[in-house]
Amino acid sequence: MKATQRDFNATAVKAARQCRIFFFCGPDEAGASAAAAKITAALNTPGERIEMGGSDLRRDPVRLSDEARSTSLFGDARHLFVRASGDETHDALKILTEAIDSGEAKDAWPVLIVATSATDKSRSAKLLAGRDDALVAMFYPPDLRSVTADVRSMADAAGLRLNGDLAERIARSAGLDVRLAQSEVNKLALYLDASPQAPRLADAEALDAVGASTEEEGFMPLVNAALAGDGAKLPGELKRMRELGLNPVGLLLALERRAAQLAALAAKLGHSSDVNGLLEAEQKARRIFWKDRADLAVQLRNWRGRKLDRLVARLVETHRALLADNRSAELLLAQALAEITRAAAPRR
Repeated sequence: MKATQRDFNATAVKAARQCRIFFFCGPDEAGASAAAAKITAALNTPGERIEMGGSDLRRDPVRLSDEARSTSLFGDARHLFVRASGDETHDALKILTEAIDSGEAKDAWPVLIVATSATDKSRSAKLLAGRDDALVAMFYPPDLRSVTADVRSMADAAGLRLNGDLAERIARSAGLDVRLAQSEVNKLALYLDASPQAPRLADAEALDAVGASTEEEGFMPLVNAALAGDGAKLPGELKRMRELGLNPVGLLLALERRAAQLAALAAKLGHSSDVNGLLEAEQKARRIFWKDRADLAVQLRNWRGRKLDRLVARLVETHRALLADNRSAELLLAQALAEITRAAAPRR
């Protein structure tokens, strides 16, 4: 079974009841993760969450099938969550699906996979797409208009009445990350004591009272310095990161979202060199924010083709390292940012 980004929300509840394997892929890691969270919430009994890495399953592909058939000490329900890159889980999925088809794993626990850098044309996706007990969905980086619409839907579900300007402000402050936008909506609903049974009107004053700092104030100056190769500015931005206590994972997610945006823009640009023309069209279509245009122009000229692919791979590697060693997250991220800045710096 396959779902598009557009129809996923309409099929999520049905898929959660019918399927036991979920493969979320595409360049929008935030959207794929949000989809996994939606499926988890829709499961009849999600139970305990067992997390695994794609690299672990690549080394030991039998482990996924074993975990999917295992039971906890007290026999409680569980579901498996895997964060992978590309086709790392292919062999593990092949073993699991063969076990399901043979009847050995007919009662396997639900398996949810968020596969960064994979597409719906990958081997893993093709393995699952034709199955009635599996769902494959691919997510692309959202634009401002679509995330604004998502924010309004979130607000309606939470009992908040938002006008378009306020919804757009939330979308921008979240950096077009639907997970962060949902968090802001939840905080606003709690602050106003809103619920579907008792809706409340939200205004700018209420959002100011609970809203997080925007990325322009927090993450983006550091992201832009690194991707522009601005070695003179980077030390000061790293110092600011430490002084303000910026969350390393949040900063890395902002960097990943910008890399995904650059990948989408580079695909549209193709072999053309008219970066300004493309960005002007994207701005008119409200797919990019006007304040980001100058930074995107520099970054799009820096990061294209194989160089952009290597950037995405480096970010995936950094994400894994941060998850594996959160005590050293700030140091690991600083090292990665220094490498990225050097790679982006103009050659002399």
